[in-house]
Amino acid sequence: MAFTLASHILLVPFGVALPFLTLLMHYRALRTNDAVALLLARRWSAIMAVQFAVGIVTGTVLSFEFGLLWPGMMGRWGDVFGIGFGVEAWAFFLEAVLIAIYLYGWSRLKPWTHFWLGLPLPAAALMGAFGILAANSWMNTPRGFRLDSSGSPVDVDLRRAVFTPMFGPQYWHFVIAMVLTAGYVVAGVYAVGWLRGRRDRYHRLGFTLPFTVAAVLSPVQFVVGDSIARSVYQKQPVKFAATELVWRTDTHVPEYLFGRMHPDGSVTGGIKIPQLDSILAGFSPDTKVTGLTSVPADARPTARQATIAHWAFDTMVILGSLLALLALWYAWSWWRRRDLPASRWFFRCAACAGVACLITVECGWITTEVGRQPWIVYQVMRVSEAVTATRAEALWAMLSVVVVVYVLIFGAFLAVVLNMRTRWRMADEGLAGPGARGDSPEDHTPYGPAPEPAAARAGPADGSPPGPPSDRTPGGTP
Repeated sequence: MAFTLASHILLVPFGVALPFLTLLMHYRALRTNDAVALLLARRWSAIMAVQFAVGIVTGTVLSFEFGLLWPGMMGRWGDVFGIGFGVEAWAFFLEAVLIAIYLYGWSRLKPWTHFWLGLPLPAAALMGAFGILAANSWMNTPRGFRLDSSGSPVDVDLRRAVFTPMFGPQYWHFVIAMVLTAGYVVAGVYAVGWLRGRRDRYHRLGFTLPFTVAAVLSPVQFVVGDSIARSVYQKQPVKFAATELVWRTDTHVPEYLFGRMHPDGSVTGGIKIPQLDSILAGFSPDTKVTGLTSVPADARPTARQATIAHWAFDTMVILGSLLALLALWYAWSWWRRRDLPASRWFFRCAACAGVACLITVECGWITTEVGRQPWIVYQVMRVSEAVTATRAEALWAMLSVVVVVYVLIFGAFLAVVLNMRTRWRMADEGLAGPGARGDSPEDHTPYGPAPEPAAARAGPADGSPPGPPSDRTPGGTP
């Protein structure tokens, strides 16, 4: 389950946020009569479709695993929190239909009609995230039910089961993280092209729009992340103690950057900052922080699990802080010169920002799941009560099959994307032969400004942006 989720979650940012970025670029193209923006939107929509197809496979595997690996949880609690999975399934179906209409519409619909029919796509993606986060937040703060004499849930209140205390903080933290990640990953592709000398308007626009969206949200995510950490402190104090390596309940609790907790509660390594944990939790050194020893040993994460959750949390916070600094660098340059930063180091950092975001997404998931141990439903059902009784040998065989399938799927995904990139680049450089643009549906748009002569597209020799936009630029990157 850990392997499947860790693999699938790498695709989630693009399923949630790439439709939004594509439609934003599409809107710019129609609003300003910009052929370069139109070409970018068309190509991003093709990537979006391929990614969605891969997500269907990995998401289907996950849905089977819930029933196969966690029969105790699904059998007992499915009526309570299963509505979240139902909402996600409907959103998935709706998104598939809308993507099909959007792709089909490039060749057959009027420009603004096509755009408006694609506009529900981001909403469908957000609805899917709503369903999954409703289920996960319920696992963190379960409510909306009553237990009968046999311990089975009755009198289910779906509204309370969906809108739990952790739902709001988790949902907005997750959605912003997805948009950030998609923005930085897409911008990183064009940052690499910029570093390789492709300084045309195609790469400039392909970098600027998604990076600006991500840069605007970076400081917002910093504030939202601080808010959700405080929500965990209030609603899941033992989980907070695990992520902060707090052994005994006390005030003036220090903050550890990394470090390792031992079974006796001692912490070695890392950097110790006196009183900071209490200050972060309640804005005062006198804030009391609940420790792991406040509950029995079998009701809290082990020292090893606490260390894993702590390292994942610290990695997420540090990388998030660096991304916020990168966003400030970008904002400062734009405010001073109304232009992108001139330093190659900025573009090197921007090229790495997407990978950093993917790491933070993984770390956020690890923090959420490992910090909740040993509970699969917080303080209601243990992992040992929910997990399948299937023999270990069979589970190892299942894992081996899943790993092989996922390697093949992701390998095929990369092969398709790289092939599309090569074909687009050849078309942009005029190397694909006569009629190639008409034969490649991702390259030609049926509406928008007419292509300009090659001399008008070349642009200044110094690499500055050319004058009027064009729908064909050298060195196209997907």
